[in-house]
Amino acid sequence: MPIRAVLWDIDDTIFDYAGADRTGMRQHLEGEGLPDTYATVDEALDAWTAITVRHWARVAAGETDFLGQRRDRVREFLSRAMEDAEADAWFAGHLTHYEAAWTLFPDVLPVLDRLAADYRHAILSNSSTDHQHRKLTTLGIRDRFEAMVCAVELGVSKPEAGAFHAACEALALEPHEVAYVGDEPDIDASGAVAAGLTGIWLDRRGRAGRSDLVTITGLDQLPGVLAGHTRFGAPDTFG
Repeated sequence: MPIRAVLWDIDDTIFDYAGADRTGMRQHLEGEGLPDTYATVDEALDAWTAITVRHWARVAAGETDFLGQRRDRVREFLSRAMEDAEADAWFAGHLTHYEAAWTLFPDVLPVLDRLAADYRHAILSNSSTDHQHRKLTTLGIRDRFEAMVCAVELGVSKPEAGAFHAACEALALEPHEVAYVGDEPDIDASGAVAAGLTGIWLDRRGRAGRSDLVTITGLDQLPGVLAGHTRFGAPDTFG
């Protein structure tokens, strides 16, 4: 049976999260000053990225919640104990700069336009519904997706099969009728395959090395993959 819908990850797939987060933190540190723990701004930015990945993994594992991970990221980054209100205030400064840097990857609108007539579209994110709804609305593309399923409200995170199945249920489609596109090979593509969907790894950074996954390096390649111009499950053919 052909693919009838595309299920999308958001951060670092259609939205340049890493770029916005790094730009926002750089500008925030210009006002706040560089913490003594770090020798350079780049060192601090690298640490912030690693801390973010670590604490989002805690959310996915059910060890903390959305606000908790924000506060813990700030405490670890600044290497000091802080009350919730103080951590919230510090993060809010970063958030202002981060949101000002929000942008879509340039290949997003062209591919959504190309696919609009032939495929339905929905979102599956490991973040929260309110946060991602506001993000996509600000970026002007919320109305491109008929459904949005987010782990914070669902209580199940990618790569658990239940997360992918919940998104398929929101579309009233069977998993084999849905393709999932995301930037993480295991959480996104491999998790989707294990749940019975067609998983497509968007390898924007050229990491490669995953011959077990259908891989694209840009969204301009997605219509051809969906139309069957390459064999699903084949080694990386686009890098």
